[in-house]
Amino acid sequence: MRWIFTVLAMWALCGPARAQQRYWDADCDSLARTLPRQTADSARLRTLVHLLDLRPTGVEAISWLDQLLLLNQREQAIDDAPYRRLRAGLQLWRRNVPAALDTMKAAVSEFDRLERPIPWLLMNLVGLYNEQNNMAARKKYYDEKLTFYRLRGAIENITACYVSQGAYYRRMGDYNRAINSTLRAADTALPFSHKLHINELIVTGGLYADWGNHDKAVQYLSRAQAMPEFRRVQGTNRVFTFLALSKLFVQQKHFPAALRSADSALAAHVADPSEQQMDRACALVQKAAVLLQMHAPAQAAPLLRRAQQLDDSLDLPMSSGPGEFELDATWAQYYAAQGNDREAEQHWLLAYQKATLARLDRLRPKYLQELAAFYDARGQLVEAQRYSRAYIALADTFKAAQAAFNVAQYEAQRVEQAQSNQINDLRQAQAVQTERLRLRNWLLLGALLVVALVSGLGVFIYLQLQTNRRTLAQLRHTQSQLVQAEKMAFLGELTAGIAHELQNPLNFMKNFAEVSSGLVDNMNGKDPARSKGLEQEILSGLKQNLQQISQHGQRASSIIKGMLEHSRSGIGRREPSDLNALADESLTLAYQGLRTEDQAFEAQLNKEFDPRMGTVAAVPQDLGRVLLNLCTNALHAVRQRQHETRPDAGYVPTVDVSTRRPTGRTVEIRVRDNGTGMSAAVQARIFEPFFTTKPAGQGTGLGLSLSYDIITKGHGGTLTVESREGEGTEFLIVLPG
Repeated sequence: MRWIFTVLAMWALCGPARAQQRYWDADCDSLARTLPRQTADSARLRTLVHLLDLRPTGVEAISWLDQLLLLNQREQAIDDAPYRRLRAGLQLWRRNVPAALDTMKAAVSEFDRLERPIPWLLMNLVGLYNEQNNMAARKKYYDEKLTFYRLRGAIENITACYVSQGAYYRRMGDYNRAINSTLRAADTALPFSHKLHINELIVTGGLYADWGNHDKAVQYLSRAQAMPEFRRVQGTNRVFTFLALSKLFVQQKHFPAALRSADSALAAHVADPSEQQMDRACALVQKAAVLLQMHAPAQAAPLLRRAQQLDDSLDLPMSSGPGEFELDATWAQYYAAQGNDREAEQHWLLAYQKATLARLDRLRPKYLQELAAFYDARGQLVEAQRYSRAYIALADTFKAAQAAFNVAQYEAQRVEQAQSNQINDLRQAQAVQTERLRLRNWLLLGALLVVALVSGLGVFIYLQLQTNRRTLAQLRHTQSQLVQAEKMAFLGELTAGIAHELQNPLNFMKNFAEVSSGLVDNMNGKDPARSKGLEQEILSGLKQNLQQISQHGQRASSIIKGMLEHSRSGIGRREPSDLNALADESLTLAYQGLRTEDQAFEAQLNKEFDPRMGTVAAVPQDLGRVLLNLCTNALHAVRQRQHETRPDAGYVPTVDVSTRRPTGRTVEIRVRDNGTGMSAAVQARIFEPFFTTKPAGQGTGLGLSLSYDIITKGHGGTLTVESREGEGTEFLIVLPG
């Protein structure tokens, strides 16, 4: 029966992961078809949110947003501020207004405020950066977002940032970092989206093919196609797969296979009309390029003319989802095959000019090399030398010779980690085997000694062994009793604390309920002199009592939530963390949160961060909770003193946050305020659970107790306080460096 329970437990644990994959791998077209058949507003609202998660910038996105905003006016089920901002950004985007980028970034920030995962919106925003040809701003934005999401563990958005970074490095021709990013994206996508995982494996194969490592390219493309979920990959991702395979087969001189892959790219289903035209144009150019390699220019010409028509009507970008749109380079190859040097030269120059304007650094060396070869073959040595020098200045001349050994750094790390794990397993197995042999030798020696000893000595050993067994049994029994007693003592302390803290809100709820019951009895009485004014007064009293019951119920809920967080503190996994960034972010979040409650409140925030701090091994989520709690308390203290001080006294609320590394072994974080301060009696109890100086109903007394446990138990550090009543307070965190 044990194996049955094991299977059930594993199924229960895997449930959330399966649900997450079903959500992000859902077919958008199927969802869109079910939308008109749904009659319930709540179901339609959920479906619209799902559609916008999967296709936030598609052709139908504005229509879906209009329906969502209209439904939410009636339902009030979600905070629709991010969707309003997204709609405004999409309208500006469609009209090619430069302000569209800032509006779309503001929509992303709104979703971040709600902690909503938006991987596809983040990935689609790359297209807007590309249209504005602002590569430096694009890289900076996604680097900052990656750091932001790492601190919060937002795995879907982390994956989207890796995908976007990989596309940027590919565009720049930095294949090493491009593959590092795509492999990281594939690894982080696996828990929530098999389709995205497969897509990044495909992109990795295409990158290796462009880099010249054909074996690695075949390895990743074959792995992606072998997965069962590959048949569900449609749209641009499927087109990219077959185009990458076609280019790889061309490099390997397998032209029939390259032609079949290009035909498969043309036959792939693409639902989005704008993506459909771009994908078709890229597939037409690739098929024409294959036919030119097969010395069939007559068959390639109609394909190039159809691609040219699409480009003329839509002004297609040179860099797109399925790859680079190399129409001019393919025209140049066509005219060179026809012997039309003048047209070939113009198209090679046009291809190089477009790649330069689009900042496609990975194509520029290729076109420079083609131009140099073109002029050299026609005896134009001056032009050939000029483009050769430009090529040498831009590209590594030994790249092709070393291409077979090109392996991305992150992949090497993965291989090294796998080998280290295998070595550790072998060492453990060897240690176990050595221990077994040692035990067997000892047993053999003991047996020989027993035979050699007299029977009396054997009896003595037997009796001693019996005595030791009884002693060991008693010790184990005593140990289990001590452990049980300690558990019961902790449970008693926890129960007593919860009971004590819950008593007041429960008493209030009971009293208000009894008073409400009495009011209802008076309202239902038979007194004919009862007036409508009395009924309104009773109803008003009932409403106030119900509000009080709700408030005290929320108070009880917050007490229980705080106790649960207190019991779970210190169980996170440590990782290298930037304490300067964490302290800066915590102070900003605390100040913004208090300003949301009291917009008239303003304080002076001073930050002094040690540039030598570096990274420290910590649990960023837990440490961020501590810093946010300390900063929030400091801001409350200065606001309270401001309310208690006359306006003409010249008091300026000030909060200082600083970091310092006094030695190589420790780091310090200080949070100082000039608020109300604390008395010595309050300082002595400040870290006790359930102790608070706030008015009843405004604090659980668990914040500083939880912070103390996180620092001391979870991180092996210290948390101390110094305060003077009426002058201010300073908290000092010391952590091992």
